[in-house]
Amino acid sequence: MRSYDLAPLYRSTVGFDRLFSLMDQVAGFEQSAPSYPPYNIEKTGENAYRISLAVAGFTEADLTIEAEPNSLIIRGDKATGAPRDGAYLFQGIASRQFERRFQLADYVSVTAARLENGLLHVDLVREVPEARKPRVIPISAPAGQAVEHLAA
Repeated sequence: MRSYDLAPLYRSTVGFDRLFSLMDQVAGFEQSAPSYPPYNIEKTGENAYRISLAVAGFTEADLTIEAEPNSLIIRGDKATGAPRDGAYLFQGIASRQFERRFQLADYVSVTAARLENGLLHVDLVREVPEARKPRVIPISAPAGQAVEHLAA
């Protein structure tokens, strides 16, 4: 595993320590992350995203979606139903339980979830509060200087 030194970035950033900690966590977590079920993350708009998980064989009752601050947890637990009449000659469709965790950025929330054609789609949107949006700060000069500049 390759380690990156983020120290030079600390000199030119303010308040990003949490971001750098998250990057360190993700770098270590990805090596041991499970690969089931496979998923896609797509950007569907300027501030809209969709996570799609391949959950063939699972029903709505078998799936749980839990949104916490800055994280999304999707669990699948296949209910053990009545035994089938026949025996499997080959079972290639996985039906094991899983838990998949996603780290969400600030102000990202879940808006909808739907199950169609064996894919679980979870729609997310990033809504930054007005108080947190960028704003232009006017630069003002002392009153006496502004009058002199206009007179000249």
